[in-house]
Amino acid sequence: MGDQTRQNGTIAPRPGERRHDVVVVGGGAAGLSGALALARARRSVLVIDGGRPRNAPASHVHNFLTRDGTPPSELLAAGRAEVTGYGGEIMAGDAVAAERLDTGGFRVALADGTTVLARRLLVTTGLVDELPPVPGLAERWGREVPHCPYCHGWEVRDQPIGVLATGPLAAHQALMWRQWSSEVTLFLHTAPDPGEEEYEQLAARGIAVVDGEVTGLEVTGDRLTGVTLAGGRTIPTRTLVVAPRFTARADLLTSLGLAPVEQERGGEVIGTYIASDPVGATDVPGVWVAGNVTDLMEQVVGAAAAGLRAAAAINADLIAEDTRRAVAARRDPFSPRREREAAEHRMRGGSRHGL
Repeated sequence: MGDQTRQNGTIAPRPGERRHDVVVVGGGAAGLSGALALARARRSVLVIDGGRPRNAPASHVHNFLTRDGTPPSELLAAGRAEVTGYGGEIMAGDAVAAERLDTGGFRVALADGTTVLARRLLVTTGLVDELPPVPGLAERWGREVPHCPYCHGWEVRDQPIGVLATGPLAAHQALMWRQWSSEVTLFLHTAPDPGEEEYEQLAARGIAVVDGEVTGLEVTGDRLTGVTLAGGRTIPTRTLVVAPRFTARADLLTSLGLAPVEQERGGEVIGTYIASDPVGATDVPGVWVAGNVTDLMEQVVGAAAAGLRAAAAINADLIAEDTRRAVAARRDPFSPRREREAAEHRMRGGSRHGL
């Protein structure tokens, strides 16, 4: 990706290659929220979306004020309409790599060979939920197999709930779900036995503990009805809670030199994320992140808020750069850059778009 022909001090676009103030990689809540704010700030914005949102298996979005119960696809469709309504663009495709250019900005490559230029990048590619290897589990994911009580607890309240233990945090998880149902069973599966204090807590809350590895699910009429243990015994349950490993979708970011960081909880690694500051800025100047790629536990409404914060920081950074350029041009009005920018402005008819 090393073709960096200079044109009046900047990178010359390749044939058919377009330039944008900001390219947003990822079209979920974080990416669309950021794109909306940037488009309203009169920035040229392109959203590249691979079309694989993390919450696609779920039937509804919850805890999003005024949008509780909205199907994920409807929320994203409304977001895309708002972004394009302010002049933002959305491109279907997979961004597979990016490079930082010598004169500033970035070139982003898509899987189909398309490349685009950006002054700044906002990466909101989310994460992948890596599920325990139990037959049938993946097919029920997002339905009767959840992980977040705040996302799904109300919908399964007062029903039999099983918790599949795969690590030392399983007892804590069972105690959490006890808030939504008095019928909670902890299946020890492959996790270590709880400690004496945890056993006492589980007993005090009326949570049953079942030894043995879970080898499969019982499904009747396209509904989960039980779990099967290694010895062949089946125990009824309507919901089976799991603890996935949360792995950041970070391939694009690793191409820029940003390595995922392991996140631990209670001494257990629960996933990987890309480190950033409170507004999403990474260690690579000009690259911001928002949503689950940098915050593994963020819900939809929080991801949208993070996208907005990152967008405001990006716009402020661009304003500072625009001001530096304007000051330099004012000091030397006959510089090649000043002449080029004036010509581009005339060609755009005063448009807000472009580098």
